[in-house]
Amino acid sequence: MNIKFAAALVSVGVLSLAAAKVASAQTIKVDGSSTVFPITEAVAEEYQIQKRGKVHVTVGISGTGGGFKRFCHGETDISDASRPILTAEMATCAAAGIKYIELPIAYDALTIVVNPKATWIDQVTIAELKKMWEPAAQGVVTRWDQVNSKWPRQPLKLFGPGADSGTFDYFTEAVNGKAKSSRGDFTASEDDNVLVQGIEADSNGLAYFGYAYYAAQQGKMKAVKVVNSKGVAIGPSEAAVLDGSYNPFSRPLFIYVNAAAAQRPEVKEFVEFYLSQGAQYVKEVKYVPFVASAYQTALGHFHNNKLGTVFNGTPQVGLKVEDLLAREAKL
Repeated sequence: MNIKFAAALVSVGVLSLAAAKVASAQTIKVDGSSTVFPITEAVAEEYQIQKRGKVHVTVGISGTGGGFKRFCHGETDISDASRPILTAEMATCAAAGIKYIELPIAYDALTIVVNPKATWIDQVTIAELKKMWEPAAQGVVTRWDQVNSKWPRQPLKLFGPGADSGTFDYFTEAVNGKAKSSRGDFTASEDDNVLVQGIEADSNGLAYFGYAYYAAQQGKMKAVKVVNSKGVAIGPSEAAVLDGSYNPFSRPLFIYVNAAAAQRPEVKEFVEFYLSQGAQYVKEVKYVPFVASAYQTALGHFHNNKLGTVFNGTPQVGLKVEDLLAREAKL
């Protein structure tokens, strides 16, 4: 036999074995929130290392709404979410026979950011944010001084999550009083990194997204303090989230687990790993972990197959995880 041909056959054989090994690995499919993505990605990476290639975890970032679309059609095992499942999504899941377990996994401090060159703004009120972002502002409020007369007569460039984002839903509920109620003339993306790049490049820009994306690039942007319900300007931080002073932008983050998929050993083990070991990765990617007892309660809900959501399909702001875990869930 020709030596080169024989070597080629060996090479093909090695590649085929490698391909077979990947193909034989059990796969867990996750998609959804770009806010939750850094946590799930970090947990998944460590879990896969521990499983030594026996389990493959794919993690997408199609946004909370996009993730629920796939989840409620049975395309994924777990859905990352930066807000609770909504009534229409519950109905889609029910029609498809998809039952699920809702598990809070961390706190986020939804963060308002500007370019460091925007020296005129250090804090903002909810009323000012409403002036910027309400539907009536579209095509009308286009300069900073139209929001606050002390701010400069400069163009106001807005960046925010797209309509499939749970962060978009949460922000519009907190600021405009109704989820998805927003002006449409802003730069939108489901990928928070695109928003980060927009702020870094535009001195007149303002954006909002999950705290982890700010924390990773805080040398290149400035977090704006938010005047809370007590009239105090508070910046995003772990302490402000835990003591409740960073309101209304402190919020719990979730994973939703397909109840049927949870019966598969690899999915069950992954979720158990997420809830028992995840706090360290939550902190590592700059979100705020719950107290240990909250994770223990969530793990108990998972083991007891507590189906449904405690939100009844309607968005809510300013909730603490202890209150959520004590509620009765409904499908």
